[in-house]
Amino acid sequence: MRLDSHSFAVEAGGLRIVVDTGIGNGKTRTNPAWHRLHTDYLQRLTRAGFAPDTVDLVVLTHLHTDHVGWNTRDEGGTWVPTFPHARYLASAAEWDHWAGARVDPPHRQMLRDSVHPVRDAGLLKVIDVPAATGPGGTGVQVAPGVQLFATPGHTPGQVAVELSGTDGSAVITGDCLHHPVQVAHPHITSSVDTDADQAVRSRRALLAALCGTGVLVLGTHFPPPTAGTVVSEGSTHRLVPAPGHTPTA
Repeated sequence: MRLDSHSFAVEAGGLRIVVDTGIGNGKTRTNPAWHRLHTDYLQRLTRAGFAPDTVDLVVLTHLHTDHVGWNTRDEGGTWVPTFPHARYLASAAEWDHWAGARVDPPHRQMLRDSVHPVRDAGLLKVIDVPAATGPGGTGVQVAPGVQLFATPGHTPGQVAVELSGTDGSAVITGDCLHHPVQVAHPHITSSVDTDADQAVRSRRALLAALCGTGVLVLGTHFPPPTAGTVVSEGSTHRLVPAPGHTPTA
């Protein structure tokens, strides 16, 4: 199945926020599709009004390679924070897991080039996101109208991001949902879930909370349609694409 990797750029309460930073450029990766990329990510982000030195906050839904890559950029052979004036947020459960886990060499490489330089620069902040959080007002607020809530399973400390404004709300899924097919078939799991059963429970709970609410779902890995709403269909759910977001063949 086709997947995309998205960052989301958000303005809230006068703050410029980036949610997840994708794969990054020039990184040594075992996945050939991610290895030593050379993309125009920063140019596109700047054209969208989010030049790196103007970003105030970076929210990391979890610490996987394809979500933290642009945390840093190469400067003369040294990995330095891409967003030098931003706080980088990760959940405490996520940080504690990877700090204490016996991780494989590819993950150690990712921590060295994309996470530890941010920590060493004093920009990383870990925050407690209790397990009993969820969409609709029970999350941990990190900016006006921006809340994090726990969706563990894919990783132990993964979070989703709820955005609330005067004209509606949206939820950035992180990897609680990888693909729209999981809206209808939430039992389908990812081969890299740390706890597949918990991932299914989190996914079912999220879909139940969103069903029929009109809250916009923004899939961090969704190919078109990247955005839609969740409705019930028989004994399960279906994603209704938002206007302007049409499925690909």
